[in-house]
Amino acid sequence: MPRLLALLVACCLAMPAAAQHLRIGLTSDPDVLDPTLSRTVAGRQVFAAMCDKLVDINERLEIVPQLATAWRWAEDGRALVFTLREGVRFHDNEPLTGEAAAIGLRRHLETPGSTRRAEMGPVTEVVATGPMEVTLRLSEPFAPLLAALSDRAGMLVSPRQARVTGADFQREPACAGPFRLTRRVAQDRMELERFEGYWDRANIHYERVTYRPVTDATVRLANLRAGALEVIERISPSDVGDVRRDQRVRLHQGPSLATFYIAINVGNEPRSQTPLGQDARVREALERSIDRQALVNVAFEGLWVPANQAVPPDHPFYARSVPMPGRDVARARALLREAGHQRVRIRLSVPNTTDYAQASEVIQAMAAEAGIDIEIQQVETATLLNQWSVGDFEALMIQWSGRVDLDGNIFAFYTCNVPLNGGKYCNPAVDAALTEARRSVEPAVRAAAYDRAARIYLADRPYINLWQPLTLHGALAGVQGLRVVPDGLIRVQGMRGTR
Repeated sequence: MPRLLALLVACCLAMPAAAQHLRIGLTSDPDVLDPTLSRTVAGRQVFAAMCDKLVDINERLEIVPQLATAWRWAEDGRALVFTLREGVRFHDNEPLTGEAAAIGLRRHLETPGSTRRAEMGPVTEVVATGPMEVTLRLSEPFAPLLAALSDRAGMLVSPRQARVTGADFQREPACAGPFRLTRRVAQDRMELERFEGYWDRANIHYERVTYRPVTDATVRLANLRAGALEVIERISPSDVGDVRRDQRVRLHQGPSLATFYIAINVGNEPRSQTPLGQDARVREALERSIDRQALVNVAFEGLWVPANQAVPPDHPFYARSVPMPGRDVARARALLREAGHQRVRIRLSVPNTTDYAQASEVIQAMAAEAGIDIEIQQVETATLLNQWSVGDFEALMIQWSGRVDLDGNIFAFYTCNVPLNGGKYCNPAVDAALTEARRSVEPAVRAAAYDRAARIYLADRPYINLWQPLTLHGALAGVQGLRVVPDGLIRVQGMRGTR
């Protein structure tokens, strides 16, 4: 008997222990952890563990239930009705009800500075239409609404916290996700603990989650290999081969909705008063100086997809009437001369991370051959986004993480007086076309309207789209259940690990 007991103990000691702490490496530090005000991709990663949404998306970009179990359009497309999940509680133990959901959604509509307001389009009223039912009423049909509610616009906060915003909300947030924020140290970490009242608790296998911003891709990967992190986002393309050969870690790869682009200040004075901001010919010269395929080959091992629009060419709403222009240095120089310049100087602000540094230096070299001298200014991501918001930039390179519906990728950037349009681009004809596209549920009508808008804004060039990445996450070999969804978010549900 003693010998049998000893064998059992030895066996148990030899078995890998279940990991209780999930540590995730992010490419940057989030801005404010408030789903109504947030603008950063890093913030969305943290919200994936903090704040459940009415609906989610899966690997096939299908809308799937989360806090809502069913939904339907009503009133000839002017109302969207959700049936809510029973047994859901917020982090302060308030129950989810129809009225609680209405309060949370109205927060996105009514909070000053809300970056969700434009995503919700013509929603005019949100009301509880039953104990476990909430209805969004619209002034007109709005096809992208359901997709918008699969992201931050669909995140709900406790009624007790609905009037608390920004930094005050971050100190004691109350969402309805599997983990709740317990501490944040700026530029260092966000610590979350498991919420025992979570409705899908059986699918959560960690006690704690810590998010660490590590801007350098090499350092981020080194931390993964050393076991200091269990999961990291955005493996650098140059490291893909090494990761595939390393038995300690695994590469998790899939398609992406994201796009990277240069935003140009065209209407936010005084910073827009530059040759680049005031003359579309100078902006065209900049685009004509760039060889997108060579850019992704040099900076990203050829893994990324060159892009001149917010969606790839195989997307049903890609504007085929405006294909991607090739590099033409002679044309770029001629455009500068037509605009009255031999050479121009541009200040390009970029986040202080490895991929942006590599890409901006390649663009800098290309542009110089066309008579455009680029001064690169590296800025912390949250600071850069704030400069974008207030129009304090000449040109900046940034990523948009992408949305399921094209409207979510362009309306808040290209229409007049919307929160994400930091360069203050405004063209009434573009507004009219994009508004028509969001009012129709007919794909052919929407495609024609998007094509009409693209022919205008791609000529005006307030943005120059550059490339679309793949989703490349890295994880320790013992981590199981990591799903790669095209929005790039790391979902903790179903994940588990051993050490």
